Amino acid sequence: MDRHRPSSFAVQRAEPEDLDPIRGLLETCGLPHDDLTLAHLNYFLVARDGIRLCGAVGIEPCGDAALLRSLAVAPDAQGQGLGTRLVEAIEQRARQKGIRTLYLLTTTAAPFFRDHEYETIEREALPEDIRRTEEAARLCPSSAVCMRKPLRASAEVADTDATHGV
Repeated sequence: MDRHRPSSFAVQRAEPEDLDPIRGLLETCGLPHDDLTLAHLNYFLVARDGIRLCGAVGIEPCGDAALLRSLAVAPDAQGQGLGTRLVEAIEQRARQKGIRTLYLLTTTAAPFFRDHEYETIEREALPEDIRRTEEAARLCPSSAVCMRKPLRASAEVADTDATHGV
């Protein structure tokens, strides 16, 4: 198994030619991908080790909220902190886009997201616009765990980081 160092991954915005590799990665990881279009890629980040796509994550904005979707890390790149890097990067991108709250649905990763300050909520607590997304309305089973995380503004994050010596 090829193991990577976390620093060997470059996290960057997704490009149109990433659509099929992202779909393939999502399929490998057992995640929904049927609704993924080129338009979604405007809000996706990918991780590469050289030219190989090793991870992906996206948001689907709905006003000042967004659905965090499609966090996937290639099996041979897991356990290296890449999922955390992708979540932190997409949260920062969401803040830059004016997103105040992220929501997600998961069947397997609730503990991971709890470790990243997401709280479990009832599906009925999802905003209507989020509930109307293909992922929430059609692709994720009713048994999926719903979670949310309010995002602090970038200035608040910088102030907190400064007081913690980051």
